[in-house]
Amino acid sequence: ASQLYFLFTLCTSSTGFSLLVFCAVIAVNTTRLCWKAKCFESSCSGKFRVAEQILFIVKATNGPRYVVGCRRQLDKSQLKPGTRVALDMTTLTIMRYLPREVDPLVYNMSHEDPGSVSYSEIGGLSEQIRELREVIELPLTNPELFQRVGIIPPKGCLLYGPPGTGKTLLARAVASQLDCNFLKVVSSSIVDKYIGESARLIREMFNYARDHQPCIIFMDEIDAIGGRRFSEGTSADREIQRTLMELLNQMDGFDTLHRVKMIMATNRPDTLDPALLRPGRLDRKIHIELPNEQARLDILKIHSSPITKHGEIDFEAIVKLSDGFNGADLRNVCTEAGLFAIRSDREYVTQEDFMKAVRKVADSKKLESKLDYKPV
Repeated sequence: ASQLYFLFTLCTSSTGFSLLVFCAVIAVNTTRLCWKAKCFESSCSGKFRVAEQILFIVKATNGPRYVVGCRRQLDKSQLKPGTRVALDMTTLTIMRYLPREVDPLVYNMSHEDPGSVSYSEIGGLSEQIRELREVIELPLTNPELFQRVGIIPPKGCLLYGPPGTGKTLLARAVASQLDCNFLKVVSSSIVDKYIGESARLIREMFNYARDHQPCIIFMDEIDAIGGRRFSEGTSADREIQRTLMELLNQMDGFDTLHRVKMIMATNRPDTLDPALLRPGRLDRKIHIELPNEQARLDILKIHSSPITKHGEIDFEAIVKLSDGFNGADLRNVCTEAGLFAIRSDREYVTQEDFMKAVRKVADSKKLESKLDYKPV
């Protein structure tokens, strides 16, 4: 038989105790029961009238089951397995629907502001922006294009490349340009010390995304839970593997994602599990590489635009000294140039400040290790 669960909350008042009943439907099969009651109609003809009423079985978390009715104004077709409802305190009649219970961590993910970032504020990544918009933005804004062509829209993409090249900035730009829900997930925060809690959080995260379509899920540093699986390992490693298997099931299980899109970012693509990278889960892999000379010039102009400058600034001379810099390094050059101006008791930045700053950042870059990024 169907099982509908509801939660009792006991509230204390100055006059005594009042009981407030909430129901959460957790049923596998259909929850409707048709009950026909014959009522005698007192009339001269002595006829019988059959009255049909749709009832539902609910079960409390503490054990009891109840057969209850539904309010006439409610749409009974909305009472599906997994729906939470509120019951009347005395008659136990279903009075209204309740939203799905959301984990506080998932709620905080959905209310994190991605900020106002436009594509014009991202320099040197025009080709990567085009590929990302084709996979994420186009299926959400114009799904009929894919229907006319007869193809299934991609589910998600992987952004990989060296640190500081703008992977997170690209995801923020997509979220700010689209009018949709956005879940910002740091993969390391999903891992929990209790067995099964990490997988439960993955399920609740995808359930929230399906209930609030269109939705974009951005998982940063996916290598924290998406690493390659091995036969040996500790109990903590097995818990991370169970979390990965739940993620794979949610991305490519029987329950389709529809208008839910995935964006994952990492700077270690060589450590990811092959099952996560296969088409059908992450259909497109976008390499965010180090900017070339023209891209560095565009990025430097973007970051230096709000700075108060004095005299002519030769950006090309600065760019020639910034070989191997990423976007974060170029922003740091502008910050260091401003600090040199403050140190000299000036309210403007000169060409000499930029030259000193780029040399200082170049010296600090020597401490960084190099990692060869191969296409995945």
